[in-house]
Amino acid sequence: MEFENILNRALKMEPISFEEGILLYNHAPSSLLMFYADQIRKRLHPDNKVGWIIDRNVNITNICFSQCSFCNFCRRKNSDDAYITTIEQYREKIDQLFALGGKQLLLQGGMNPELGLVFYKNLFTLLKNEYPALKLHALGPPEIVYLARKEGLTFREVLLELINAGLDSLPGAGAEILSERVRKNISPAKATVDEWLEVMREAHKLNLPTSATMMAGHIETREERVMHLIKLRDLQSEKPEGSYGFITFIPWPFQHKNTLLYKYSGVMNNIDGPEYIRLIAISRIILNNIPNIQASLLTVGKEIAMMSLHSGANDLGSIMIEENVISGAGDIHIFDSDTICSIIKEAGFTSVKRNQKYEPEN
Repeated sequence: MEFENILNRALKMEPISFEEGILLYNHAPSSLLMFYADQIRKRLHPDNKVGWIIDRNVNITNICFSQCSFCNFCRRKNSDDAYITTIEQYREKIDQLFALGGKQLLLQGGMNPELGLVFYKNLFTLLKNEYPALKLHALGPPEIVYLARKEGLTFREVLLELINAGLDSLPGAGAEILSERVRKNISPAKATVDEWLEVMREAHKLNLPTSATMMAGHIETREERVMHLIKLRDLQSEKPEGSYGFITFIPWPFQHKNTLLYKYSGVMNNIDGPEYIRLIAISRIILNNIPNIQASLLTVGKEIAMMSLHSGANDLGSIMIEENVISGAGDIHIFDSDTICSIIKEAGFTSVKRNQKYEPEN
């Protein structure tokens, strides 16, 4: 009865407490969590539609000073395979993206000490001038923190410069787990919890659309996962009226293959299919003010993604024409447009191609 009292309040879109979230996550039957999360999804999205997008992930550079232990992508400056993507390569990749019906470029990569704010502004301006229809979903809070430190600017000033240069939306990259204990162990050189949240707070004030993520299944506890969700919900509650804020939340499991975290500490992904479904459900139940939950089809595959759609998720993300970070540390599942649409139909929903703002697109 205690579970249902909490869940009925969540169904009324009332925020539940950290303690209640832990109680549900640790003890409530998965079937109960899945049922209520699905009911909340139906309240938010009664049209039975599931979104997806065509975009391309292009890495600006793989040179990064952060050297996070969970990342198998970053390189040092003198590495044989270090690179900075050239303008010619961008053109080739964008032309391919447009030919496949996509408009969005997910621009991320390492924090290269030699690349400052002028570099990113010039890159964004050039790309938007050559491709006016292109949408730049680019960088993330760690890069904004890095650029602010490098240039002696505030987070707001950096964001304004990038928006003026063509930034359309800010990914929730670098969140991992919003716990200082975890971050000191796996990404000590990256933005702190407070810095990550403050960048997003400023982005919301500027009405820059953002997303939020979680990389789960490594050294974090369930309590830290729930606190991560509470922090996101609390920040979302601060956003100005009418601001986009966090449009979506995307949890995905840690991919351990070839990472330093696995090599030196033996840490492996501990989230199997049932645990991922449980994470999706508890996320939908706690995040009462974030409208969309995206299941990570890329990392969990078809069957678990389909179950996620009946456990609170309402989106399957991108066909992901190109992906280099996650694929360097684990097996990923790549699907084309027709396959994603068929997966959504097989799960009992209507597929809707969308943009980063979760607006339908032709």
